[in-house]
Amino acid sequence: QEQLVESGGGLVQPGGSLRLSCAASGFSLNYYAIGWFRQAPGKEREGVSCISSSARSTYYADSVKGRFTISRDNAKNTVYLQMNSLKPEDTAVYYCAAIGDPTCALSRGYDYWGQGTQVTVSS
Repeated sequence: QEQLVESGGGLVQPGGSLRLSCAASGFSLNYYAIGWFRQAPGKEREGVSCISSSARSTYYADSVKGRFTISRDNAKNTVYLQMNSLKPEDTAVYYCAAIGDPTCALSRGYDYWGQGTQVTVSS
């Protein structure tokens, strides 16, 4: 059964860091671009970052550019989102998703979604 599982969320103070992981089981991520999305209470889901299957191409939303870094380890079938200099407005449930296409794009329909991990930035 194909599955994505996020981990690494939690409570952190403003200015702190977290690293989210997205581990795949039941299929190989080698040929999939991966996106990270987030949804805050009362807000629409927004695309945060994505990475192509080869990792040669990445994209970041303006709101996280310079603070978040996406990476992947295909040997571990895992994608990461390093989040630094976190702000209260980063508080949301973060989801990873896989699309059966090598190209990074947040606006397209994704094939597999994880269940989400909560990130709370608060003092």
